[in-house]
Amino acid sequence: MQTSVKTNTETIAAVATPPGRGALGILRLSGPKAAHIAEQIAGTLPKARQAALRHFRDPHGTVIDQGLLLYFPGPNSFTGEDVVELQGHGGPVLLDLLLRSVCALGARVARPGEFSERAFLNNRIDLAQAEAIADLIDAASAQAARAASRSLDGEFSKRIHALVDELIQLRVFIEGALDFSDEDIDWLADDKLRTRLATLIEHLHTLITQAARGRRLREGITVTLTGQPNVGKSTLLNRLAGSDAAIVTEIAGTTRDVLRENIVLDDLPLTVVDTAGLRESDDPVEREGIRRAWAALAQAEIALYLVDDRVGITPEDQALLRQLPTQLKVLVIANKCDLSGHPPNTATSHDYELIRLSAADGAGMELLTEAIKRIAGVTDNAEGIFSARTRHVDALRRALAFSQDAQARLLEGVTPELAAEELRLAQEALAEITGQFSSDDLLGKIFSQFCIGK
Repeated sequence: MQTSVKTNTETIAAVATPPGRGALGILRLSGPKAAHIAEQIAGTLPKARQAALRHFRDPHGTVIDQGLLLYFPGPNSFTGEDVVELQGHGGPVLLDLLLRSVCALGARVARPGEFSERAFLNNRIDLAQAEAIADLIDAASAQAARAASRSLDGEFSKRIHALVDELIQLRVFIEGALDFSDEDIDWLADDKLRTRLATLIEHLHTLITQAARGRRLREGITVTLTGQPNVGKSTLLNRLAGSDAAIVTEIAGTTRDVLRENIVLDDLPLTVVDTAGLRESDDPVEREGIRRAWAALAQAEIALYLVDDRVGITPEDQALLRQLPTQLKVLVIANKCDLSGHPPNTATSHDYELIRLSAADGAGMELLTEAIKRIAGVTDNAEGIFSARTRHVDALRRALAFSQDAQARLLEGVTPELAAEELRLAQEALAEITGQFSSDDLLGKIFSQFCIGK
């Protein structure tokens, strides 16, 4: 990573603790005037990275608060610039007075994510690490937090940099061979070149799988409950949500609309969607609910198709199962095993994985939990999983497609120039992940989603 620092003439300030009353409140400054403003507010600066007790005063000398002052001189700071933190009491009025005071002395209020943006622009972190900061703050589970921490430590970035380095070497080899195309030796026929490219493609496949797991930990996965009426879909939603989110009655067709609940299932964020029972109906309201049920299935990643365990999978169920979108991972849930007398278990029925359980009393729910986590690729043994985003997975898939096209060009043996170009495009796609090749629009969109003070 480069160590040069981008010159910035503006000093920014922000409250770095959440709004509201608390024991502590932190005001953060970064930029060329940070140290000077801090001296006017709190007096003599302490030694670098050492805390000192100070009174905080407004520009007129009136004491606002008392707390700790810390100074982090650039470039050895989070942003790469001079950074100062004023750590006082967590009253919103006190923090607002401090923020007004530093702005009166030459700072301006920071935009959301501007501290992290400066850290990125000053080569303190790359773009994937910057996004991991936001992911760590927003983590919905302990496992997601650990994954974000690994990305912040650079685990994901190291994998990307290794692939970029290999792409560069392959490009150098191919473009160098083109320069000597009039020689008698056919450098591009070397099996080592094709082997290295095949290995690169294999590594991209592996990284896409791992990044997709990390994305699911961060963004969650959508699970839609479906099946014929009165099989217990709403009861299962309530069991998963741990509350009476949906109305449950013995009357078939109670659910008329799509009901969504965001939950965390054993460290995996889920959006669980309850839908109307699938059947023929003359009721226009129910027909609209059924239409919305099919629309929800088209957007889901996992479908839980419920049947009554006392009846089993009927011909009508088989017909509906065949109509489900092909991209769905389908689990057949044989519900109401408390009424059928069957013990909770897993089996295979009509080529589908079947889980027998009772949503009413919770028997067998652990089997469902493990099955969903397995399909999502997130297990209890999640060591090595790093945080990733949809844009990362998309970039990796583009890099894979370009690399495969390059492989095809080399196998054709007639268009090596196009193979070199495909590898260049693959390199650019990977560079988007770490920010080595990113548009200003992309950067603006990413950092605008951060919280203020980060």
